[in-house]
Amino acid sequence: MMAVRPLIAGNWKMHGLRSSVAELEKVIAGTAALRQTVDLMICPPVTLIITFAATARGVLAIGGQDCHPDPFGAFTGDVSAEMLADAGASAVIVGHSERRIGHHETDALVRAKVEAAVRAGLLAITCVGESRDDRGAGRTLGVVSSQLAGSLPDGAIGERLVVAYEPIWAIGTGLTPTRADIAEVHGLIRAWLAARYGATGQATRILYGGSVKPGNARDLLAVANVNGALVGGASLRAEEFLGIAAACPISHGAT
Repeated sequence: MMAVRPLIAGNWKMHGLRSSVAELEKVIAGTAALRQTVDLMICPPVTLIITFAATARGVLAIGGQDCHPDPFGAFTGDVSAEMLADAGASAVIVGHSERRIGHHETDALVRAKVEAAVRAGLLAITCVGESRDDRGAGRTLGVVSSQLAGSLPDGAIGERLVVAYEPIWAIGTGLTPTRADIAEVHGLIRAWLAARYGATGQATRILYGGSVKPGNARDLLAVANVNGALVGGASLRAEEFLGIAAACPISHGAT
């Protein structure tokens, strides 16, 4: 088994004002016992990245939630990967189901965003996952394989890639797949990454996301090829986010 350092990343989505820095400070205060074995990241709204990065001072990473494929241009309201890096972000989430569904993002667009993140020196946390209908029809593995093939570029990405498996039907619903279901999908992702990227793919972190909470984190994070979590609502509260991080094994690598 290859040891992979776990990552616990919090996606704040459209939550947080300047006063939310107080919650970030609580997270920072509780990381002393965790930083030796687990990487921690908070992805706040873009309006908070500069403030959060200045507050975190490298104690934990700060990431963005989306980026435009181009470095600059006449794209009103969009933010480039270079702008995120300039603001202090070290990562960006791309291809989240809420972007794929709500903003009609295609695999090709997600792929362009991955390439933009790598171009800007950011970690690209690339999301894949099936709908409830896909799961019910037995299409999960086919859907995830297709998303990987369409969303990830050829060539060496190195340590700039993280894949997050988020079954759409589990996000914010309180529902989670079984450990066997998660192991099957994460095993598929690992095999796909290894086939595409070789040794780099063996070491690429694969996160699980979808109703992750302190109460179920230990079981979820103990599944083979689960190298951390992409956390939604629970990441808004320092106590819950730290509880999830504390449940993470020291290392749980690729089989």
